[in-house]
Amino acid sequence: MSESVSRRSPGRLRRSVNAFASSHGRALLGSLGRLWRTPLNTLLTIAVLGVALALPTAFLLLLSNLQGVTAGWRTDARLSIYLEPGTSPERYPALLARFEQDPQVAAVSLITPEQGLEEFRQLAGMEDALALLDANPLPAVILVWPAAGLEPQAYEALAARAQQLPGVEQVQLDREWIQRLAIMVELAQRVTLVIAVMLGVAVVLIVGNTIRLGIENRREEVTIVKLLGGTDAFIRRPFLYEGCWYGLGGGLLALLMVSVALLLLRGPAAMLAVSYGSSLRLAGLDWQGAGLLLASSVLLGLVGSWLAVGRHLREIEPR
Repeated sequence: MSESVSRRSPGRLRRSVNAFASSHGRALLGSLGRLWRTPLNTLLTIAVLGVALALPTAFLLLLSNLQGVTAGWRTDARLSIYLEPGTSPERYPALLARFEQDPQVAAVSLITPEQGLEEFRQLAGMEDALALLDANPLPAVILVWPAAGLEPQAYEALAARAQQLPGVEQVQLDREWIQRLAIMVELAQRVTLVIAVMLGVAVVLIVGNTIRLGIENRREEVTIVKLLGGTDAFIRRPFLYEGCWYGLGGGLLALLMVSVALLLLRGPAAMLAVSYGSSLRLAGLDWQGAGLLLASSVLLGLVGSWLAVGRHLREIEPR
């Protein structure tokens, strides 16, 4: 007796799995067929979803590229230490040695007054005006590049120590504007995340409203299925798959729109970077980012359809 039961159990389990897969397969293909039979409405819904998903994705992608650029700038932050006018050149080696021995300093460079005047003459193109000067008004400048990975407090402490050295007139930390830029980028990123959440809610509402209209158009069919003993899970299944199809279509369209936008911006961005001596190249979504976008869009479509179906199925009862 036990042997016959054990023999039937695998067959029964196999039939249950086959029935489950067949039911979901029919619902999956049936929902796709219904969308295919109404191409205009389907395309309009997918277009709205695509725009709603593409906007935050594009902004986050651009901010990610900008953060990569500013991260490189942060490593090039330096101290410009202006010596007092008339400082004797014999004191230069001692001052340079003070910074070279500091473990928080990566590199040190000296610009003498003569070198500074020559660079100014070449950059400004004011040879005739500079020739009228009786003396060189430029001070000697020591450029100090802090070690990588320092915290902002360490930069400020290094600048304070440099200011206290004899013969130093002014210390300029060429990092404040980079810090402000990083704060602005972080603020823009948070604003984009807020907008992304709002547009995600909009996607859920759009899908939910579309599914609601589909349920209303098929109210009689739903009523008949309930009269024949169809469960809510059986009725809900094709509508859930419709929401997933809408989300997948919107995600694919958003991915296409973002890729096209990056292709259009890549050329001008590269030319702008070259003009500033940079090698910036806009990076698009990688496979992981594209997969996350598609998974998020499908999930939003599923949530929207689930909320709509769960609410409206309870309102449809056979009389």
